[in-house]
Amino acid sequence: MKIATWNVNSIRTRLQHVVDWLIQNPIDVLCMQETKVIDDNFPRSPFEELGYHIYLSGQKSYNGVAIVSLQPLQNISTSFTSILPEISPEFDEQKRVITGVINGMRIVNLYVPNGSAVGSEKYEYKLRWLAMLREYLQTLLASTPNICMCGDFNIALEDKDIHEKVNPENHIMASEPERQALRDILTLGFADAFRKFTSEGGYYSWWDYRAASFRRNLGWRIDHHYLTPNLYELAKSCTIDILPRKLTQPSDHAPVILEL
Repeated sequence: MKIATWNVNSIRTRLQHVVDWLIQNPIDVLCMQETKVIDDNFPRSPFEELGYHIYLSGQKSYNGVAIVSLQPLQNISTSFTSILPEISPEFDEQKRVITGVINGMRIVNLYVPNGSAVGSEKYEYKLRWLAMLREYLQTLLASTPNICMCGDFNIALEDKDIHEKVNPENHIMASEPERQALRDILTLGFADAFRKFTSEGGYYSWWDYRAASFRRNLGWRIDHHYLTPNLYELAKSCTIDILPRKLTQPSDHAPVILEL
């Protein structure tokens, strides 16, 4: 089974890129982030023509997550409150979570808040959101121990996940509180699939549109697959496909492909 995560940065803008990529890379499941479209306006037919089932949680102009899968998913949910009904609904106002089960494995597709700037109101929200994510995952693990958690985490966990021209100290997406919040989540039993196969730095999944960042390879590795122990053992490869980033008007992210 092949599962990819890709922040498409507007599915309607990047539709032909995504469809062409799926034709060239016929994977089983694609998890998308930043779809930026309400569910009724999602371009369903190109995916259905390729045989994919579609699961959505979108909003207008911002955020939004989607899963397309060749096999039907079960137990779909699209919010923290569907699993943790007692929590504040503020965490579900932005569409950032969708999950479903396939072959006994739960896929959790996430678009973690960016946080804007260290110390800002959005940064504090990001830390609260990550704490809520940990509680959410802990609850899911009780019923489904095999979880593939993937998406745009907006966090580079190690300095080697960032190009050398950035000073990561107190930098958004690399500050210690953000990293610690992600480490706290990983202590539930998750491991980084990419790092099972590649220990070196210099591999990135996001490049800013500015300053010729992609041409100069000034990137960040912020798109991840995290696996529970049984799935981690089954992982055969995890790679970043930079070819779509070379297209005209691409997403600023590249797809990351996990093979189990």
